[in-house]
Amino acid sequence: MATPVEPPNGVGANGKHYFSMWQTLFEIDVKYAPIKPIGRGAYGVVCSGLNRETNEKVAIKKIHNVFENRVDALRTLRELKLLRHVQHENVIALKDVMMPSQSVGFKDVYLVYELMDTDLHHIIKSSQPLSGDHCKYFIFQLLRGLKYLHSANILHRDLKPGNLLVNSNCDLKICDFGLARTSRSNGEFMTEYVVTRWYRAPELLLCCDNYGTSIDVWSVGCIFAEILGRKPIFPGTECLNQLKLIVNVLGSQQEADLEFIDNPKARRYIKTLPFSRGVQLSRLYPQADPHAIDLLQRMLVFDPSKRISVTEALQHPYLAGLYDPSRNPPAQFPINLELDENMEEPMIREMMWQEMLQYHPEAINIVT
Repeated sequence: MATPVEPPNGVGANGKHYFSMWQTLFEIDVKYAPIKPIGRGAYGVVCSGLNRETNEKVAIKKIHNVFENRVDALRTLRELKLLRHVQHENVIALKDVMMPSQSVGFKDVYLVYELMDTDLHHIIKSSQPLSGDHCKYFIFQLLRGLKYLHSANILHRDLKPGNLLVNSNCDLKICDFGLARTSRSNGEFMTEYVVTRWYRAPELLLCCDNYGTSIDVWSVGCIFAEILGRKPIFPGTECLNQLKLIVNVLGSQQEADLEFIDNPKARRYIKTLPFSRGVQLSRLYPQADPHAIDLLQRMLVFDPSKRISVTEALQHPYLAGLYDPSRNPPAQFPINLELDENMEEPMIREMMWQEMLQYHPEAINIVT
């Protein structure tokens, strides 16, 4: 539980109170009453809380010493910029970003999200039975949120069960946008590290220079298979092993299906893999709805140009009766997430401060 503590050095900031959770000091706005810690990792520590002004339960994430690592600072800034513009039922809502007492020298960032009960990773790993309707509703919501993001020119690039938050009524929301990107003017996307390996599309494993929204569709396919089988379909130990597992299941590819590989060395490697006839997905998931198997097969296609799109997936017979285009309008305008990857700390700090001010316009005259 959250334990009230005295401020460090006995000096507290105005409008703040102090709590200890999991040996982590939380300095949070007095309007929030912390309840209990709910998760921690490389990103920081998350606790549940209550907004005493609205009586709404929230999740408060503390990112400690955010500028210690410039890459992590850029990820935080990118998520702030994106979530301020995105409003969709299947995307996590960022409710608030707490203002530090000064714009120069602050180290920690506190993000306030809507509170969800768990994530899809924990559900899959649990003993909780998952019906065909559960699976269908999860995939529908994931595709629905993804269609909105893609319409805003956003690639998530790190879809996995742990980044899909779920409530007790099975509502699903996509989170963690630190690796998200938008299209460059030439239509290409950045090619640095993307996607946790088990959910990484072949074109990324093969270091292709140009990729698009189909990488997110591949990740959805991997998540879909994991819900059906209650375990990852491609649990590779490293990149080359990941490719071998994919070919073992999908089968060896025809020459025409390798034309998208623009790296000659990568294409040669694929051709050296032992011949595989592949495995019928209906044999891997014998209890699954035949329509589910058909949709999964269309997602897990080696050649990205032949992979089903998000819109096509939503219109697939498997999701009949769930998708209504008139109730799922696209984003009103594209979002630009392009940031100078070489930006130094002072500029990142200033841009982060400006994002915070969007939630606290009254603080614009705070002495920095």
